[in-house]
Amino acid sequence: MAEKVRNIVVEELMRTPVEMQRVELVERKGIGHPDSIADGIAEAVSRALSREYVKRYGIILHHNTDQVEVVGGKAYPRFGGGEVIKPIYILLSGRAVEIVDRELFPVHEVAIKAAREYLRKAVRHLDLENHVVIDSRIGQGSVDLVGVFNKAKETPIPLANDTSFGVGYAPLSETERIVYETERLLNSDEFKRKYPAVGEDIKVMGLRKGDEIDVTIAAAIVDSEVANPDEYMAVKEAIYEAARGVAEAHTERKVNIYVNTADDPEKGIYYITVTGTSAEAGDDGSVGRGNRVNGLITPNRHMSMEAAAGKNPVSHVGKIYNLLSMLIANDIAEQVEGVEEVYVRILSQIGKPIDEPLVASVQIIPKKGYHLETIQKPAYEIADAWLADITKIQKMILDDQLNVF
Repeated sequence: MAEKVRNIVVEELMRTPVEMQRVELVERKGIGHPDSIADGIAEAVSRALSREYVKRYGIILHHNTDQVEVVGGKAYPRFGGGEVIKPIYILLSGRAVEIVDRELFPVHEVAIKAAREYLRKAVRHLDLENHVVIDSRIGQGSVDLVGVFNKAKETPIPLANDTSFGVGYAPLSETERIVYETERLLNSDEFKRKYPAVGEDIKVMGLRKGDEIDVTIAAAIVDSEVANPDEYMAVKEAIYEAARGVAEAHTERKVNIYVNTADDPEKGIYYITVTGTSAEAGDDGSVGRGNRVNGLITPNRHMSMEAAAGKNPVSHVGKIYNLLSMLIANDIAEQVEGVEEVYVRILSQIGKPIDEPLVASVQIIPKKGYHLETIQKPAYEIADAWLADITKIQKMILDDQLNVF
C-alpha cells in the first residue's frame, strides 16, 4: 500500500518574532474563573461519556457537549465567612447518543455526575448541595451499533465532521511562560495547602513593554479563611512573593507584580468570596470564551476561535486539529535546530479523513544564521508523522495526557 502524500506546506514566515515586538499581551483564566468552569465541565462530561460508551459498547459514540453555561448566583461574603443566597446555575447542553439499539444510555446521569465530580476537585469551597444547581438539557441521538461498527471498519480513519481549522505555535515567550506558570502555581495543591484562603478564580494578565513586564493578578480570597483585613493582606503578600519567584525563574527583565488592584481598604473593599469563584456573585461563564488549548489567550499570536472543550475526540477537528497543531509546533521547536518561532495551521474539509487535511501549513521564523532549506525537511517529517498517527490524540485525551484550556 502506497504511503499517503499529505498536503503539508513548510514556508518561511516574514514577521517580527514576539520577543522582539515592542508590546506583548498575554492572559490566562484560572480553573475557577466562570469561563474556565464552563470549559472544564464541558470537557469532563465529554470524557465521561466517551469512557462510558467505550465500557458498554467498545466504541466512542457521537456527542458534543460544548454548550455549557454558568449563570452567576448571589452571595454576601464577609471576613470570617459569608453566605451564598442564590446558587450558581449550570446548564449542560449539546448532543449525545442516548438510544443504542433501542437501549437507553444514561446520558444525563453520566453528565451530571461528571460535572459534580469536576466541580468538587476544581473549586474546593463550593458546597455542591447548596451553592450550585446543575441542569442537563443535552439533546438526544440514537444509533444502530452494527452500522457504527461497519462504518468504522470501512473507514478506520475518522472523517472530519466540519470544515474548520486548528492553530498552534511554539515556543512560549517569557511573558507567556510567566503568566501560565503563575496561575498554575497559585492553583497548585502545594500552594493551597500553605494558603487555603486563595480561591481558584485567579486571572493573570501579562503586559510586556520593551524589556519591562507587568503582571496583574486578580485572585479571589475565601472569606472563611481570613478573619480580618490584616489576614487578607498577608495572603496578598504571599501571592505577590510566589508570583515574583515565578518571574525570576523565567526572565531577567524587570517585572512589576500587582495583586487585586481593585481593593480599596479605606472604603472596606476587598476581593473576598464565599466559594473562591466570582461565579457566586453574578459573573457568568461560557465554553470557548477563555484559554485556547495551550492554556493561554495570546493576541500577539495566531489563534483559533474554536471552542475545543466538550467536542468529541473522534472526529471533531475543532478539537483534534487545535491539539495536533500545538503538538506539532512543540516538537518542531524542540527537535529542529534553528527555529525561532513556528506556527502550525491545519484545515479540514468536511467528510474527508482527518489524517488528510486540505492543508497543513507550517510557518517558521528561522533563527539568525539559519536558512529554511535546512529546517524544511525535518519540520515536514514531524508534521507528517503526527498526521499519520492522528488517532493517538483520542487516546491521549481519554488518558488525561492533554488539556484543552
